[in-house]
Amino acid sequence: MAIEKFNTVTSTCIPLPIENVDTDQIIPARFLKATTKEGFGDNLFRDWRYDKQDQPKADFVLNDPTYSGEIFVAGKNFGSGSSREHAAWAIAGYGLRVVVSSFFADIFKGNALNNGVLPVQVSEDFLAKLFKAIEADPKTTITVNLPDQSITLDSTGESEDFEINPYKKNCMLNGYDDIDYLLSNKDKIEEWEKTSFY
Repeated sequence: MAIEKFNTVTSTCIPLPIENVDTDQIIPARFLKATTKEGFGDNLFRDWRYDKQDQPKADFVLNDPTYSGEIFVAGKNFGSGSSREHAAWAIAGYGLRVVVSSFFADIFKGNALNNGVLPVQVSEDFLAKLFKAIEADPKTTITVNLPDQSITLDSTGESEDFEINPYKKNCMLNGYDDIDYLLSNKDKIEEWEKTSFY
Protein backbone atom coordinates (compact mmCIF):
# COMPACT_ATOMS: atom_id res chain seq x y z
CA MET A 1 0.00 0.00 0.00
CA ALA A 2 1.43 3.36 -0.98
CA ILE A 3 2.12 6.03 1.58
CA GLU A 4 1.50 9.76 1.19
CA LYS A 5 4.32 11.50 -0.65
CA PHE A 6 6.52 13.63 1.56
CA ASN A 7 8.40 16.68 0.32
CA THR A 8 8.29 19.69 2.64
CA VAL A 9 6.10 20.21 5.70
CA THR A 10 5.65 23.56 7.43
CA SER A 11 3.50 23.33 10.52
CA THR A 12 2.87 24.38 14.07
CA CYS A 13 3.98 21.75 16.56
CA ILE A 14 2.80 19.58 19.42
CA PRO A 15 5.50 19.49 22.13
CA LEU A 16 6.06 16.64 24.57
CA PRO A 17 9.30 17.45 26.43
CA ILE A 18 9.53 14.06 28.16
CA GLU A 19 12.48 11.68 27.72
CA ASN A 20 12.36 7.91 27.27
CA VAL A 21 8.82 7.67 25.91
CA ASP A 22 8.40 3.98 25.06
CA THR A 23 6.06 2.31 22.60
CA ASP A 24 3.77 1.08 25.40
CA GLN A 25 3.06 4.71 26.27
CA ILE A 26 2.58 5.60 22.61
CA ILE A 27 0.04 2.78 22.11
CA PRO A 28 -0.82 0.55 25.11
CA ALA A 29 -0.60 -3.21 24.50
CA ARG A 30 -4.34 -3.82 25.00
CA PHE A 31 -5.01 -1.98 21.73
CA LEU A 32 -2.84 -4.22 19.58
CA LYS A 33 -5.53 -6.75 18.62
CA ALA A 34 -6.46 -5.18 15.30
CA THR A 35 -4.80 -6.57 12.19
CA THR A 36 -5.14 -3.46 10.01
CA LYS A 37 -3.57 -0.05 10.48
CA GLU A 38 -6.86 1.83 10.78
CA GLY A 39 -8.16 3.37 13.99
CA PHE A 40 -4.96 3.51 16.03
CA GLY A 41 -4.84 7.31 16.08
CA ASP A 42 -7.74 7.40 18.53
CA ASN A 43 -5.61 5.49 21.04
CA LEU A 44 -2.36 7.40 20.61
CA PHE A 45 -1.05 8.01 24.16
CA ARG A 46 -4.34 6.56 25.38
CA ASP A 47 -3.41 6.30 29.07
CA TRP A 48 -1.95 9.80 29.10
CA ARG A 49 -4.87 11.33 27.15
CA TYR A 50 -7.82 9.80 29.02
CA ASP A 51 -8.70 9.04 32.63
CA LYS A 52 -10.23 5.75 33.81
CA GLN A 53 -13.71 7.01 32.88
CA ASP A 54 -12.45 7.65 29.31
CA GLN A 55 -12.66 11.39 29.80
CA PRO A 56 -9.92 13.52 28.21
CA LYS A 57 -7.29 14.78 30.64
CA ALA A 58 -7.19 18.53 30.14
CA ASP A 59 -3.53 18.82 31.09
CA PHE A 60 -2.23 16.45 28.40
CA VAL A 61 -0.84 18.21 25.37
CA LEU A 62 -2.95 16.34 22.77
CA ASN A 63 -6.07 17.62 24.58
CA ASP A 64 -4.82 21.20 24.74
CA PRO A 65 -6.25 23.27 21.86
CA THR A 66 -3.26 25.59 22.22
CA TYR A 67 -1.19 23.04 20.33
CA SER A 68 -1.87 21.45 16.98
CA GLY A 69 -0.11 20.57 13.77
CA GLU A 70 1.59 17.79 11.85
CA ILE A 71 4.92 17.96 13.70
CA PHE A 72 5.42 16.27 17.06
CA VAL A 73 8.43 17.43 19.07
CA ALA A 74 9.47 14.86 21.67
CA GLY A 75 12.15 14.47 24.30
CA LYS A 76 15.27 12.35 23.93
CA ASN A 77 15.00 8.59 23.30
CA PHE A 78 11.55 8.48 21.72
CA GLY A 79 10.10 5.12 20.73
CA SER A 80 12.12 2.84 22.97
CA GLY A 81 10.75 -0.40 24.39
CA SER A 82 9.01 -3.06 22.33
CA SER A 83 9.25 -3.22 18.56
CA ARG A 84 5.51 -2.81 17.94
CA GLU A 85 4.81 -1.20 14.59
CA HIS A 86 1.46 -0.12 15.98
CA ALA A 87 3.20 2.87 17.60
CA ALA A 88 3.99 4.25 14.17
CA TRP A 89 0.46 3.39 13.00
CA ALA A 90 -0.99 5.39 15.92
CA ILE A 91 1.18 8.42 15.17
CA ALA A 92 0.31 8.32 11.47
CA GLY A 93 -3.35 7.68 12.28
CA TYR A 94 -3.46 10.76 14.46
CA GLY A 95 -2.30 12.85 11.49
CA LEU A 96 1.31 13.50 12.44
CA ARG A 97 3.82 13.54 9.56
CA VAL A 98 7.00 14.29 11.50
CA VAL A 99 8.43 13.36 14.90
CA VAL A 100 11.43 15.37 16.08
CA SER A 101 13.72 14.15 18.85
CA SER A 102 17.41 14.12 19.77
CA PHE A 103 17.41 10.31 19.71
CA PHE A 104 15.14 7.54 18.43
CA ALA A 105 15.09 3.83 19.09
CA ASP A 106 16.26 2.16 15.85
CA ILE A 107 13.24 -0.12 15.39
CA PHE A 108 10.80 2.72 15.98
CA LYS A 109 12.69 4.82 13.44
CA GLY A 110 12.36 2.10 10.81
CA ASN A 111 8.70 1.53 11.57
CA ALA A 112 7.99 5.26 11.30
CA LEU A 113 9.67 5.50 7.90
CA ASN A 114 7.75 2.44 6.67
CA ASN A 115 4.50 4.17 7.58
CA GLY A 116 5.08 7.64 6.13
CA VAL A 117 6.15 9.32 9.36
CA LEU A 118 9.50 11.11 9.11
CA PRO A 119 11.68 10.83 12.24
CA VAL A 120 13.97 13.85 12.36
CA GLN A 121 16.90 13.51 14.73
CA VAL A 122 18.39 16.81 15.86
CA SER A 123 21.04 17.86 18.36
CA GLU A 124 20.02 18.27 21.98
CA ASP A 125 20.84 21.98 21.73
CA PHE A 126 18.55 22.45 18.73
CA LEU A 127 15.80 20.41 20.38
CA ALA A 128 15.98 22.65 23.45
CA LYS A 129 15.63 25.71 21.17
CA LEU A 130 12.54 24.19 19.57
CA PHE A 131 10.89 23.51 22.93
CA LYS A 132 11.72 27.02 24.14
CA ALA A 133 10.33 28.65 20.98
CA ILE A 134 7.11 26.59 21.07
CA GLU A 135 6.61 27.36 24.76
CA ALA A 136 7.07 31.09 24.11
CA ASP A 137 4.72 31.05 21.12
CA PRO A 138 2.55 27.98 20.35
CA LYS A 139 2.02 29.41 16.84
CA THR A 140 5.71 28.84 16.13
CA THR A 141 6.20 26.92 12.91
CA ILE A 142 8.91 24.51 11.85
CA THR A 143 9.74 23.61 8.27
CA VAL A 144 11.01 20.13 7.51
CA ASN A 145 12.50 19.83 4.03
CA LEU A 146 13.11 16.21 3.06
CA PRO A 147 14.89 16.84 -0.29
CA ASP A 148 17.39 19.12 1.49
CA GLN A 149 17.33 17.02 4.70
CA SER A 150 16.95 20.15 6.80
CA ILE A 151 14.76 21.35 9.66
CA THR A 152 14.27 25.08 10.25
CA LEU A 153 12.82 27.07 13.13
CA ASP A 154 10.99 29.56 10.94
CA SER A 155 10.88 32.44 13.47
CA THR A 156 14.67 32.66 13.70
CA GLY A 157 15.84 30.88 10.57
CA GLU A 158 18.00 28.55 12.65
CA SER A 159 18.41 25.26 10.87
CA GLU A 160 20.00 21.84 11.17
CA ASP A 161 20.56 19.04 8.71
CA PHE A 162 19.36 15.52 9.48
CA GLU A 163 20.33 12.07 8.25
CA ILE A 164 18.06 9.58 6.48
CA ASN A 165 18.75 6.32 4.69
CA PRO A 166 18.85 7.16 0.92
CA TYR A 167 16.50 4.29 0.06
CA LYS A 168 13.94 5.40 2.67
CA LYS A 169 14.28 9.00 1.47
CA ASN A 170 13.50 7.92 -2.08
CA CYS A 171 10.49 5.91 -0.88
CA MET A 172 9.08 8.81 1.15
CA LEU A 173 9.58 11.34 -1.66
CA ASN A 174 7.72 9.06 -4.08
CA GLY A 175 5.11 7.66 -1.70
CA TYR A 176 6.45 4.12 -2.03
CA ASP A 177 6.34 1.27 0.42
CA ASP A 178 8.75 -1.60 -0.24
CA ILE A 179 6.39 -3.30 -2.72
CA ASP A 180 5.73 -0.05 -4.58
CA TYR A 181 9.47 0.43 -4.90
CA LEU A 182 9.89 -3.03 -6.45
CA LEU A 183 7.00 -2.40 -8.84
CA SER A 184 8.56 0.93 -9.87
CA ASN A 185 11.52 -1.10 -11.10
CA LYS A 186 9.44 -3.67 -12.96
CA ASP A 187 11.01 -2.87 -16.36
CA LYS A 188 14.51 -3.27 -14.96
CA ILE A 189 13.58 -6.55 -13.28
CA GLU A 190 12.06 -7.92 -16.49
CA GLU A 191 15.09 -6.85 -18.49
CA TRP A 192 17.37 -8.55 -15.98
CA GLU A 193 15.29 -11.73 -16.25
CA LYS A 194 15.78 -11.74 -20.03
CA THR A 195 19.54 -11.31 -19.82
CA SER A 196 20.41 -13.15 -16.64
CA PHE A 197 21.98 -16.58 -16.88
CA TYR A 198 19.91 -17.64 -13.86
